[in-house]
Amino acid sequence: MPARKSGHGRRPSARLVLAAEAARLRKRSGRSLEELAAGTACEAAYLRQLESGERLGTPAVFAALDAMYGTGGHLVELWELARDTVFRERFRRFMELERRAVARHEYAAATVPGLFQTEEYAREQLRTARLGNEQELEEQAAARVGRQGLLVGDTAPRFVAVLDEAVLRRRLRDPASWRRQLQRLLDVSRLPRVSLQVLPFASGLQHLLGSSLTVLWMPDGSTVAYTEGAWSGELVEEGDDVDRLRLSCDVLRDSALPPDRSAAFVRRLMDGTEGAGGAEDAEGAGGAEEAGGLEGEAP
Repeated sequence: MPARKSGHGRRPSARLVLAAEAARLRKRSGRSLEELAAGTACEAAYLRQLESGERLGTPAVFAALDAMYGTGGHLVELWELARDTVFRERFRRFMELERRAVARHEYAAATVPGLFQTEEYAREQLRTARLGNEQELEEQAAARVGRQGLLVGDTAPRFVAVLDEAVLRRRLRDPASWRRQLQRLLDVSRLPRVSLQVLPFASGLQHLLGSSLTVLWMPDGSTVAYTEGAWSGELVEEGDDVDRLRLSCDVLRDSALPPDRSAAFVRRLMDGTEGAGGAEDAEGAGGAEEAGGLEGEAP
């Protein structure tokens, strides 16, 4: 269904197009929300929110609706467009906030944080995600690296970064590029306002495993959080939700190796002397009590 322009001459968002199409298809089918609820295992109130655009929903729900309407994946395709749009809007808001933050705590579950990436790493990550053609990929990689100016200067935030050991075990294909990425991590760890720690496999299961988290402290004392998975991101600004995520971040930091031993682990990876046993096996039990630097200073 082609997107119609609103009364103000602007095209509606992909999310509203999806909502309108879901409502149109239901009315065309002659079904009530209660009948849809019975066929999709969703509550009628939830389906009403999908049709109003209040909720984005999941691909499973829209796949079930496609099956009921016989639309062959049409709604799922619209959902994918809406999801990508929402993700970009949330991340754009997050980037505006990160430029003003006075402190930042970040946990990376699977990949090197964008502010720590070399351009080679950024390019390979974007390429594997198939996020555009080659020219778009180069532009996105350059933009990601360009954000790294946030780490230096008088206005740089105090930055505590915790990298899961999996981040350091998942190498780039090219050994020389991977060594440059490891050196980049060591260089960043020496910046005066940055504390970099490694969360070893031996720390066991953690609440946030599988997703990355960033918590920002703003000049007015407020905090916001951003959680990110492979294909989605969520900006969290509600106080209670942010507090829970802050606590999760603190637990991860307390379980991680202190900065000096984390840097030593990265150096062993560069030298090829670090085996598959894990950071904790090589270094012994870690703890944030030795972290220094930002300990007691970060909000």
